[in-house]
Amino acid sequence: MLRPLANHDSVAIERVATGASDDGAGKSEQGQFFYEFNLDDVVPPDHLVRKIDAMLDLGWVHEELALLFAHRSAIDRSELMIRMLIVGYVFAIRSERMICREVQVNLAYRWYCRLGIEDRIPDHSAFSRARHERFRESNVLRRVFERVVAICIAAGLVGGEAFSIDASLIKADVDKHKRAPGDQPIDWPKAEEASHAVREYLASLDAARSEDDGGDGPSSGESDGGRGGKPPKAVSLTDPQAAWVARKCMDPFFAYDANYLIDNKLGIIVDAEGTRANRIDEIAVTEIMIERVERRFGLAPERLAGDTAYGAAKLLKWLWDRGIAPHVPVWDKSKQTDGRFTKEDFVFDRDRNVYICPAGAALTHSGIVDQGRILPYRASKNDCSICTLKSQCTTAVARKVSRDIDEDVRDQVRALANTEAFQVSRRERKKVEVRFAHMKRIHRLDRLRLRGLSGAKDEVLLTATAQNLRRLAKLIWRPPQPIVGMPVA
Repeated sequence: MLRPLANHDSVAIERVATGASDDGAGKSEQGQFFYEFNLDDVVPPDHLVRKIDAMLDLGWVHEELALLFAHRSAIDRSELMIRMLIVGYVFAIRSERMICREVQVNLAYRWYCRLGIEDRIPDHSAFSRARHERFRESNVLRRVFERVVAICIAAGLVGGEAFSIDASLIKADVDKHKRAPGDQPIDWPKAEEASHAVREYLASLDAARSEDDGGDGPSSGESDGGRGGKPPKAVSLTDPQAAWVARKCMDPFFAYDANYLIDNKLGIIVDAEGTRANRIDEIAVTEIMIERVERRFGLAPERLAGDTAYGAAKLLKWLWDRGIAPHVPVWDKSKQTDGRFTKEDFVFDRDRNVYICPAGAALTHSGIVDQGRILPYRASKNDCSICTLKSQCTTAVARKVSRDIDEDVRDQVRALANTEAFQVSRRERKKVEVRFAHMKRIHRLDRLRLRGLSGAKDEVLLTATAQNLRRLAKLIWRPPQPIVGMPVA
């Protein structure tokens, strides 16, 4: 276990220089000293580590991990490594090797980690073992994050009425040239010879295969992530779970998503999750995070702000059914960009279950549901052939309009866009963008250091924890006040 530092625990440091005298003369010039001081005295009272230490108790880490892994002697250093990781992510020390070096030489970091001058620092390789063997199995990093969120709630920093959701791309730690086409089989190495990231990827394929068809055979190596959908354009041979991302005005790269759910009151991150960089995962993790926040903290927002990526009908319906007003622009792929009539120019007659076109003709439902969600409505060829407005409507033989099975919810969400509350949410949503800017600029998480989806999850969670701790320290920490009647040094 960590040795607590007593208030008056003095330590001595000897700095030796060749040729020092024995009679004390010329000590300042020759640099031979014994320094005796209290480590607690050298850490300034307003140092960030003092604020964090006063707010976050980590004494539970050793006890709970000991219950789960009683046969492992390394549990004794788990709290120390959690403290060192907090130091690393709060102060943007991106390498575990550098974290060890900085804790070795920085007295404030030693103080926070409950280390005396004579105590040895764990080797950087111990972090990798702890991460794979203990931290992920016990989910301890998420539990640390949630304890910080609970402190924010108790301090009154979380309103709970309005949330915002967004995702930000983070480059994966790979060479983008070491890739293979996503539509071709890949000869992956055997599990015992593969890296952790490759083993994790192959395991995810096998798990998805078992869920999809009940098969118990090994994965064939298909590179669609086991989703059964369209394969990606490219797969990284170093970190196969990283997604190949192409954006306008930038070169393609491999990346993961950092997903943040924030409370709009003061921008506290109430949940965070690393995922593959695609829209499907962004939508799915939104539901997961909202449910988790309600389960963990009893927070059920009245409204959720997000950009168009969260405007899919399925998610809007899920939010609406839970009593959450989606302050999100509706995602509509049917909009015309060539000046022709858009879907909004067609009026839906609910009683007759038809759309009425600008010329007054009816578009009827054919009874076919595309992809289980889309209802196509088609005009008559005869009506379109004699229509004087056809040149403004379509180049096809007949016009078609699609309607989602949850179009009623989409219409209700569209109506929300005209409310004052929607405009307030739109302004407040910028707070999540600020959190991402801090994540990349202050905490330097513009590129991941760990590989694999589990590595992305760890780094996103630790960074969100560090951001909340900084926010806590800024908003609620106050320096200790002298006792009335006592002399002030």
